[in-house]
Amino acid sequence: MNEKKTPFEFADRMSNVKKSFIREIFKVLGTPGIISFSGGFPNPESFPVAEIDEAVHKILSEDGKNVLQYSSTEGYLPLRKLIAQRYLKRSGLVVQPEEILIVNGSQQAFDLIGKIFLNKGDHVLLERPAYLGAIQSLSIFEPTFHTALLHEDGIDLEAVENILDAFPVKLMYSVPNFQNPTGITYSAHNRKLLARLLEEKGTILIEDDPYGELRFSKEDLPPIKTYLGDQGILLGSFSKIVSPGMRMGWIVATAEIMEKLIVAKQASDLHSNYLAQRIITQYLLDHDVEEHIAKIRSMYNDQCSMMLNAIDRYFPKEVKTTIPEGGMFMWVSLPDGCSSVELFNIAKQENVVFVPGDPFYVDEHDTPTLRLNYTNSSEAEIEEGIKRLGVSIAKLMEKASKNS
Repeated sequence: MNEKKTPFEFADRMSNVKKSFIREIFKVLGTPGIISFSGGFPNPESFPVAEIDEAVHKILSEDGKNVLQYSSTEGYLPLRKLIAQRYLKRSGLVVQPEEILIVNGSQQAFDLIGKIFLNKGDHVLLERPAYLGAIQSLSIFEPTFHTALLHEDGIDLEAVENILDAFPVKLMYSVPNFQNPTGITYSAHNRKLLARLLEEKGTILIEDDPYGELRFSKEDLPPIKTYLGDQGILLGSFSKIVSPGMRMGWIVATAEIMEKLIVAKQASDLHSNYLAQRIITQYLLDHDVEEHIAKIRSMYNDQCSMMLNAIDRYFPKEVKTTIPEGGMFMWVSLPDGCSSVELFNIAKQENVVFVPGDPFYVDEHDTPTLRLNYTNSSEAEIEEGIKRLGVSIAKLMEKASKNS
């Protein structure tokens, strides 16, 4: 019997792009009693609901006709000025408002950067493991990916140097602060040496920093762009410090790159949500966002500690876990021979879910690693969920032992 042929002829590039595993997990979250450590969700208790409500009423009553109109591609200038001021205050990085483009979250940033830089087959360097959203978005442009392993203090610099020597790497993507998925942070030494390697080869760094303000231990470190200058493209977001629902982020880049980004964005959506830009601007002007962020840090520090303590009690001792200095995630390594995808299927029966490691790798399968999110669960959920996951890991290890 002949197979039914689809009448649609899709672009070849779509065959290289996989569905988001996390979005697929969301389909099971409606199950009663399920505990999820899967999504990268901020704690909804951190959302400044009353303050946002106040900002909405203020801008609509004072300037409603303009707020609801079209706006410029670059984004609302007062908002870009506030972002530039915060960079100077936080890290001493001098950024001009003209070097900032407001975008619809980091995903649009990846898309625009890919559009202006990548041809099919171009070489791109990623962390291993790497943020799955970046892998998915950049895959659309059919690049050749190379990966360098992450260590406790940052990326494997020897591996980076070898890759840069062997291939004309056009772009590198990294999350140096509380990396997604591992939660690790690049040391100051690692950042400086990485910048030097990239500078020598003319490779552009996409430095994604959605979690940088969520540090709850040790001291802040300067962006890699501080050492790399114009070869650094820096991404930021309001999703983790104000609201993810507004889909509001930004790109920092030099004028020559910015010119191309603006053209690409005009071809994509003309401009980002102007109402949301005005709401966030008013919120920042009327309220102490630093005090708000300090409360988030304290909350996440408590939740992270709860999860680490529960892991210490309930996980088999052979299991290793990263200890984040901030952010929203930790990375769990199972003993060799254990598949996190198989663990996912076991854990689902125990009504607890997480993200297996596979989607965070370009070409690895049945990995013994997984990501846990600790920011969107209550103390009781963390306790019970980690207990259930510990039982699931023990079952998996017993099965692996019998099969070895």
